[in-house]
Amino acid sequence: MTGQNRTALGSLQVVAHVTREHLDRLLEQALLADDHSSLARRLYDVALGYSTGDVSRASILVQAAEEWRAAGQPARALECFQRALEDGGESGIDPRAGIADTLFELDRHDEARQVIETIRAEGEVSAMTAHSIAETLVAYGDLPAGHEWVTQAVLSCDKDDPEHLAMLRTRYRIRVDLGLPEDELDALIS
Repeated sequence: MTGQNRTALGSLQVVAHVTREHLDRLLEQALLADDHSSLARRLYDVALGYSTGDVSRASILVQAAEEWRAAGQPARALECFQRALEDGGESGIDPRAGIADTLFELDRHDEARQVIETIRAEGEVSAMTAHSIAETLVAYGDLPAGHEWVTQAVLSCDKDDPEHLAMLRTRYRIRVDLGLPEDELDALIS
């Protein structure tokens, strides 16, 4: 570990410079221990001590939020998603998609839908964010809205992106559930 990294990997002390390798090791340790709460705490502490790195603080906070959700602690997840949003750094997916999903999980459906509508109103939604919102809406029973969001994801995603096929499959599954006939985008799956 470099001199800029001020801790041992498993500790909860401050890490000034965060590398992808550091995060990968934390994830690996947690997978072996099957301990999402511990990983969430570690990621959160890393984010608090963050000064520079290959990965943004917002991205680390989103990962911590996902681990809190996996640990069955949606309120803590919501806090991490909100901090990621406040941080404003690159996170690969708009943290508000995670906020909406977590609000649904907390039975705060109206708030979740408000967050989703805010994202829609602002425009410029990434394919990954649109796909995440689609999956959330489908999970909570809104197939037509899920179909709209995943169609947006498919149309805005680069066809060479590894996630493109997953988006097409999600869209196809939703269309089947809605009883819609196959269309030209569905034909891209085969």
